[in-house]
Amino acid sequence: MKRILILLLLVLLPVLTIGQTKAGGIVYDDAGSPIPFANVVFAGSTEGTITNEDGRFYIQSDATYTGLKVSFVGFQSKEVALPQKVNYDLKITLGEETESLSEVVIYTGKQSKKNNPAIDILRKIWENKRSNGLSNVKQYQYDKYEKVEFDLNTIDSALINSKIFNKMEFIFDQMDTSRITGKTYLPIFINERSSKVYGDNILGKEKEELEGNRNSGFSTNQTLIAFIQELYNEFNIYDNYLKFFDKSFVSPLSTTGIDTYNYVLADSTFIKDKWCYNIIYYPRRSNELTFKGDFWVNDTTWAIKEINLQVNKSANINWVKEIYIEQEYDVLNDSVFLITRDYFLSDFSLRKKEGSRGIYGKRTTLYDNYTFDKKLDEKVYDERVSKYDEDVYTKGDDFWEEKRLEPLSKDEKGVYVMLDSLKKVPKFQRLYDAGAVLVSGYYEWDKANLDIGPVFSALGFNDVEGLRVRLGARTYFDQNDPWRLEGFGAYGFKDDKFKFGISGKILLDNKARLIVSGGYRQDIEQIAASLTTSTDVLGRNLASSSLVTVGNNDQLTSLKLANFAIEAEFLKNLIIRSDMSYRTLKSASPTFNLDYFTDFSQTEIASEVKQTELVLSAIFEPGKRTSGYGVERTTSNEWFPTLFLGYTKGVEGLFNSDFDYEKLQFSYRQPWRMGGLGTFSSTIEAGKTFGEVPLGLLSVIPGNQNLFSIYGTFPQLNYYEFVTDTYATLHLEHNFGGRLFGKIPLLKKLNLREIIGFRGAWGEISNENQLINASNIRYIAPDSKPYYEYSFGVGNILKILRIDFNFRGNYLEVPDARKFGVTGALEFSF
Repeated sequence: MKRILILLLLVLLPVLTIGQTKAGGIVYDDAGSPIPFANVVFAGSTEGTITNEDGRFYIQSDATYTGLKVSFVGFQSKEVALPQKVNYDLKITLGEETESLSEVVIYTGKQSKKNNPAIDILRKIWENKRSNGLSNVKQYQYDKYEKVEFDLNTIDSALINSKIFNKMEFIFDQMDTSRITGKTYLPIFINERSSKVYGDNILGKEKEELEGNRNSGFSTNQTLIAFIQELYNEFNIYDNYLKFFDKSFVSPLSTTGIDTYNYVLADSTFIKDKWCYNIIYYPRRSNELTFKGDFWVNDTTWAIKEINLQVNKSANINWVKEIYIEQEYDVLNDSVFLITRDYFLSDFSLRKKEGSRGIYGKRTTLYDNYTFDKKLDEKVYDERVSKYDEDVYTKGDDFWEEKRLEPLSKDEKGVYVMLDSLKKVPKFQRLYDAGAVLVSGYYEWDKANLDIGPVFSALGFNDVEGLRVRLGARTYFDQNDPWRLEGFGAYGFKDDKFKFGISGKILLDNKARLIVSGGYRQDIEQIAASLTTSTDVLGRNLASSSLVTVGNNDQLTSLKLANFAIEAEFLKNLIIRSDMSYRTLKSASPTFNLDYFTDFSQTEIASEVKQTELVLSAIFEPGKRTSGYGVERTTSNEWFPTLFLGYTKGVEGLFNSDFDYEKLQFSYRQPWRMGGLGTFSSTIEAGKTFGEVPLGLLSVIPGNQNLFSIYGTFPQLNYYEFVTDTYATLHLEHNFGGRLFGKIPLLKKLNLREIIGFRGAWGEISNENQLINASNIRYIAPDSKPYYEYSFGVGNILKILRIDFNFRGNYLEVPDARKFGVTGALEFSF
């Protein structure tokens, strides 16, 4: 009975909606062909939309209207009566405006760049964009309210009656209809955020002070909140490229927009006593990261008053079927237009077909109470929030009634109650647990406050251990834990040996982020897969336990490592760390050795290295954002550089340590967004060891004998192929994002992405370090000429797979040199 009532509610919902006007349909020409990008507005208003590539439209308003006005340059405008509040499946035909065909351009295709009044207006926008907005004042403050909601969309009877929602049918009581797409949807999550923003354009600094945050069911989960913030990061409509979902979309206001979009001057009218022009724009080419839509621009300040953007459906972007953006601006200070409202809707879906089901992500941001030229002490901007303030995440209803700049709808209010009820349903809890494992890699054992995993490290294989099984766990009370213990146990069925590791860390001071850590590990590792020696006791090397490799993977090392470290972050994103470690290294395989001579006469040989090291290192990651305030934090963004500088001192004699030496290492990694050209990654590493050391302590150019593409390694190098004590490496990779394949007719619809890569290495090894080697194998270093590789890759295969074709550039005469290879990786990206 309850299912029938919900189904009836779904059927009757459109006609029971009060105080709204809804309309949808298709606009045709006289020949019966759909008209794309036609302008559709409620008669007597500026509320409107444009038709999509198939001539379809959907429009909705909270106000009551009795008609639509449909216009298209080169055609006669037409008013259509709306006899009901809800009018679907309208078929509207526009006749050609024959009397003025010689005076206007019909924009069914590419528009002329010359003598186009819309482009003349666009140039005025470029000239004046820096005199509009917050950059025109010295200091500023404003209130900011943000609401993010996720909705399950395209609700039908089949979904309501599906087994997955058995005993959870009550959630469908909150269904509504989207004013943008006309689809039914069910709100399933809502997050509200209220903050105060301070900025100083002279200092070039800005700070956002969070005053309150709450969401339905997960109010104190800062990691989830940070994920939402990064998913819907802010952007400036006047920038050449708008960056979200890890993509760079060409803005319709871009200075390169003339080559990317068609522009048509469609209308002009008063909007709140300001005369404005209406310009429609749409992309010149398909498959590019572009929009379609229209905007209203003021005729004196040439500032945007209103704009809407809808991503082109053929754009090369995964998992997102629709993106729709609205922004509104108002005159708030001396004719300066400032944003007052920003609405962002995205439809996440596995498929882009019209009827496919997905999830709406909706963000509404409101801005109010602007204050200008109020100077604050510079210290205000440099202060960091170092402790978790529970009060911020548990504000009461009175706070939100005051801070909300627009009220919640009845359905939005219901989400808070619905999700609290849903969390008590055992079936929902099981689904939630399964999802958490896929996202985090850990199974949450709540009763014991333990996370079991990572589950993806449970199985591995190498020539020494054979099949390897691994089980790990870590303490987890919440994401602000001031201390954490972690450990693992592993067993190899071929070598019949047990391996284990345990570590602990504690946060002693929140403000300076002073952390003390220590641990011990006894394991098998491929130490030739990384130039920078990890001080992470529980670090797991993919090269030592991959399921599939190329050639023999027997050059493994039996490692015992004890480490103690102190680190601090006195300045934001600058971590200074000091380590003291003791490790022993010996070969784990009879076909590989780390033997070295212990005397000048080369008569005594040792097979095990015992070494004590003191390490001082610094990591600087400007622009990095994190969530949580505990001993471990989660990184919530990725487009920032990483600089590493390390100094290592080997101390002979301390705890029977064998060698005295020094090592300097430096690395710099920078990902770059290249606008319409895609993304680019670059990494430089360099290092030098001073003193005589055996193979286990030298710097090996990292090879990769896996079938997985691992950035930072050389896929055509075997392990230990190049051994150095002085080195420099370069890694470059560019992903065009489908810009080239999108121009090839047969490949266009596949949305493939082309990737090119280049890798180079130079290094040398001293005679002293050659002579200490007792393995009867002379080390080779790429000193006479740098070694290099290059690769061509195809990404986004079936949206999840990347394949790289790798070529060795030189040193082809080296025994067992691999001239060509194929590697792959699973990539889940937008």
